[in-house]
Amino acid sequence: MEIINPNGKKTVRVSTDWLGRELTLEVNRVGFRATSSVLVTYGDTVVLGSVVVGTKPVVQDFFPLSIGYEEKFYAAGKISGSKFIKREGKPADEAILVGRLIDRPIRPLFPKGYRQEVQVVCTVLSMDPSFRPDCVAMIAASSALMNAGVPFDGPIAGIRIGRIGGEFKGFLSPEEREVSPLDLVVACKDGKVVMVEAGANEVPEDTIIEAMHWAVDKVQPVLDLQRELAKQVDATPQEYELVLPDEAVMEEVLKWTEGKFGSKVRGNVMERAQILDDLKYAMHDEMALKHGEGETDNEKVEWYDENLRDVYDQAFELAVHKEVRRGIVEEGVRPDGRKLDEVRPLSSQVGILPRTHGSSLFTRGVTQAMNIVTLAPLSYAQEVDTMEVTDGKRRYMHHYNAPPYTVGEPGRMGAPGRREIGHGYLAERALLPMLPSEEEFPYAIRSVTEIMSQNGSTSMAATCSSCMALMDAGVPLKRPVSGVAMGLMVDVPKGTEITAGDIDKAYVLTDLMDAEDFAGDMDFKVTGTTEGITALQMDMKVHGLPVEILEKAIKQSHAGRMFILDHIVSVIDKPRAEISKYAPQIEKLMINPDKIGAVIGKGGEMINKITSETGAEVDIEDNGLVTISGTDPEKIQKALDWVRGLTEEPEVGKIYNGTVAAIKDFGAFVTILPGIDGMLHISQISDKRLKKVEEVLHMGDKVRVRLVAIDDKGRLSLTMKGLD
Repeated sequence: MEIINPNGKKTVRVSTDWLGRELTLEVNRVGFRATSSVLVTYGDTVVLGSVVVGTKPVVQDFFPLSIGYEEKFYAAGKISGSKFIKREGKPADEAILVGRLIDRPIRPLFPKGYRQEVQVVCTVLSMDPSFRPDCVAMIAASSALMNAGVPFDGPIAGIRIGRIGGEFKGFLSPEEREVSPLDLVVACKDGKVVMVEAGANEVPEDTIIEAMHWAVDKVQPVLDLQRELAKQVDATPQEYELVLPDEAVMEEVLKWTEGKFGSKVRGNVMERAQILDDLKYAMHDEMALKHGEGETDNEKVEWYDENLRDVYDQAFELAVHKEVRRGIVEEGVRPDGRKLDEVRPLSSQVGILPRTHGSSLFTRGVTQAMNIVTLAPLSYAQEVDTMEVTDGKRRYMHHYNAPPYTVGEPGRMGAPGRREIGHGYLAERALLPMLPSEEEFPYAIRSVTEIMSQNGSTSMAATCSSCMALMDAGVPLKRPVSGVAMGLMVDVPKGTEITAGDIDKAYVLTDLMDAEDFAGDMDFKVTGTTEGITALQMDMKVHGLPVEILEKAIKQSHAGRMFILDHIVSVIDKPRAEISKYAPQIEKLMINPDKIGAVIGKGGEMINKITSETGAEVDIEDNGLVTISGTDPEKIQKALDWVRGLTEEPEVGKIYNGTVAAIKDFGAFVTILPGIDGMLHISQISDKRLKKVEEVLHMGDKVRVRLVAIDDKGRLSLTMKGLD
């Protein structure tokens, strides 16, 4: 039965084959009251992309765009594992990160000054377990915007890429992602890249560049399909007005600032900020008397502050951005006086906090990050229960905090926002490939970055400080990791399309600071070791860039990364040989998984008894890894011996201290391990001939025996002969 659309519209579907699966876009079947709704089906994944546009501009100084990614447990055919909460509530960090992944390529494709409120919601209704649904949601968001009548310069499409057998592949299965050295998301727009996000296991820069070329080619059918649907829908363009500085005001401010910038506003960042503030206040004083209305100077100033100050403020900020670009393009000089490929002054310390397990302080110019590492038993790993992951564990956790005081402003303190979660995840991803295995280092690890001061690139400062704190804590990293933020400015007229032919007009900046970020065309962060890249994040402020220009930026980032890595190694060249005396000591033991039940006991009786009587904490993984932790080595050893006794396998030739469990005419049964008895024949008790076992042994006697043999049925033969 066809769904009756209350607006009288017919269902419209368009489809294409994409990377071996059918991709379908559909409108007018659901979401009647949204400005635009598109159902996207790929394999068994179905995502609803909905857009609602406000009717009036919002009086704010930014574009009020919100993009949400809604995970639904039912999409995966599961119910939340929580015992108390079964419905979806606050989005998990994973959902927030996907929301950011979709937001980043879309936001710059709206015109500057657009102030209509736009809300995009991507709801996963069905999830094919053979690939992740995030890039399908990105297509749904883009297609819905294309049909909403808003000034969105799309479409875009994203693809998650891995590398299997030396070949690139999209939409990898969970098993393929486990073995792929690359996990890369590229969002593209007609031959150009608009966003990149990657995690990697020391992948060369050239591989990242090749993957971007591959993505640009492979997504084109999806872009064409979105245009085909938009043509059939033929949405009515919505009316809007851009909130931009008055051209006359902009011209007046540029004229007023002429000759007041240049070398006068370069150098020390703190002094530069004060000089710019003084210039801005002087401009306001002059403009207030010139344009203010009233009989007295005070009345003119009051009228100006109420009606024009914000307009001139915005024009002044744009004039500063123009000056930043001019200095870099024309003179090759940056706002703080550095060369284009120069890193800010570096200074760092480790072991700065007496009671923490590991700590560091990384300082790069004004940006400063303190990192604190805490070690705990594996049972303290975070449990993950999301739409995509069941019974998952997050053993390494990196948390990032940047309070308002770090930018010299008062502000609200509260739970971390999307930015803090995103920055923390990027720095976490940077170190993950270098962490030791659980078997090698059986600890849960929490790394917390406290930003102390910021002026650009705090996520890379978090990466560097966490690397040093981990080594200070004695975590045996495979190799140290560093990170650097890069910027890009392309010297083409405003509104001009940037092509590969503009590569000589592209100016790449190493170690980006705030003023350059605001004035630039792209920023990206890259982390890695001497062997390759471990994480990368790239965002555009223009409507896409060709891979050839991005290649130039990636290649320049290598030298900056190595410079910072040399600094890290000069402060701490390798992990501490011993962990902190305040960290829990952990001993590990691999047991036969079939013996796990013996350690746990009925209803947890045995493991609770070990813990209560020894004071040590015992944890068991499904693979048979037992970790015993505590602060007292003697208590740990006692618990370790107990577990060994419960799980040890009989070994032929080994001597055991056993207990006589039963006496028979032909010999005695001796318990050599918990639950394991062996037969001690009467002829093996003594060198002398015995008439009765009781001549030597009695029930409960402690005896030393050697395991002589184990027969095909698993029966044990013991002897007391030849033992002192």
